[in-house]
Amino acid sequence: MTSQTILRETADQYLLTPYQLGESSLEQVFGEIMRHEIDYADLYFQYSRSEGWSLEEGIVKAGSFNIDQGVGVRAISGDRTAFAYSDEISLPALRQAAEATRAIGRQGGAGRTMVGRHGEGRLLYPATDPIGSLQAAEKVALLERLERFARAQDSRVIQVMAGLAGEYEVVYIARHDGHRAADVRPLVRLSVTVIVEQDGRREQAHFGGGGRFDYSYFTDAVLESYAREAVRQALVNLEARPAPAGEMTVVLGNGWPGILLHEAIGHGLEGDFNRKGSSAFSGRVGQAVAAPGVTVVDDGTLPDRRGSLNVDDEGNPTNRTVLIEDGILRGYLQDNLNARLMQTQVTGNGRRESFAHLPMPRMTNTVMLAGDKTPEEIIASVKHGLYAVNFAGGQVDITNGKFVFSASEAYMIEDGKITYPVKGATLIGNGPDVLTRVTMIGNDLELDPGVGTCGKDGQSVPVGVGQPTLRIDGGLTVGGTA
Repeated sequence: MTSQTILRETADQYLLTPYQLGESSLEQVFGEIMRHEIDYADLYFQYSRSEGWSLEEGIVKAGSFNIDQGVGVRAISGDRTAFAYSDEISLPALRQAAEATRAIGRQGGAGRTMVGRHGEGRLLYPATDPIGSLQAAEKVALLERLERFARAQDSRVIQVMAGLAGEYEVVYIARHDGHRAADVRPLVRLSVTVIVEQDGRREQAHFGGGGRFDYSYFTDAVLESYAREAVRQALVNLEARPAPAGEMTVVLGNGWPGILLHEAIGHGLEGDFNRKGSSAFSGRVGQAVAAPGVTVVDDGTLPDRRGSLNVDDEGNPTNRTVLIEDGILRGYLQDNLNARLMQTQVTGNGRRESFAHLPMPRMTNTVMLAGDKTPEEIIASVKHGLYAVNFAGGQVDITNGKFVFSASEAYMIEDGKITYPVKGATLIGNGPDVLTRVTMIGNDLELDPGVGTCGKDGQSVPVGVGQPTLRIDGGLTVGGTA
């Protein structure tokens, strides 16, 4: 039995059989849509069940549980898209939605062919229901243990907040070309925030992780590691001095600092921005856009990762797409629509928040590959600079690549040594320009712990990032408080 057979059986159980929908029903709907001059049509069925728990001062302060389901119907003619959705799954609702999408077509004749990639996606994560993997009392006990681990780290911890979230999602995609695909997507996340106090000064930090598995991943060893890291970061900030300001060499740490890569560069490599000419990378395929040695991939096929998918939300198998290779731009992230209009290959990056949203090109797990330098070599090479280990967030302008990011953990580097922590450091620069200023690439590639969520055009989807330690010379201004 193939992986898609297993997934389709689950999708049928949740999304088709309970509503007396079969292949003949779907063909009826497509038949009505395609009577007009339509290039492409698809149906996106979704069932999702999610929950969230939060604990503060040993008490569960909030809890939520949500069940959602529905179907989105899309038709494309040229560069025009019609879309309708319904939270009722039934043949009459499908036919009504199909009627609405036909408005963009012209009566008579078949549309031009537009198809995505065929083939089965990999089984990258278990088709499990994380919400059912623990009883309610066990979920509360898990959060209580996390709080105890955090308090046990240091007597200066005065407050602990913890959160647990899980989602079970089943999707089924039917396309007018006969392609059918399904996915069962578990997703969990656990986080802890601590506040520490010393001599009247308070600081806080948070840490967490997750991925596409169930709650059994969060063993006591994992809980203790999360607590230890959150407390460590908070204590570092207790000792931090005001960050200096000015242009200087910057060393980015490995792992989560890849969020800068995601925001400042990754979005600019999505197909829709480049088709419209609004990206700083538009029309530059085959050109040098980064320093030699810089290779960036978007990989939706990494097992169990938060940003991974067996198939994207258009039914295409996800892919490992090389975006930049040794400094040369090789291509963009594409969904069906933009790949067709740009006359290039679909990359399996069509993603949507839910059945009530249109798909668009989105990142999955965006990673810069490792180089050959040790982190120690990189630090030792810097006379005066900033070592940014972790980021809290930032903003980027896709049209010109300019960004501002705030560092949640950073240190000064003086004469090749890490000297003291600093607080209030922001990095200001231009994404495409920064890529050309990478002078050393570490051999310590690491992925983030599984907490990333990406927003675009009002839609949020889970993503992953990763990178090795990087040295960037010039082009970055550190905004500080000193």
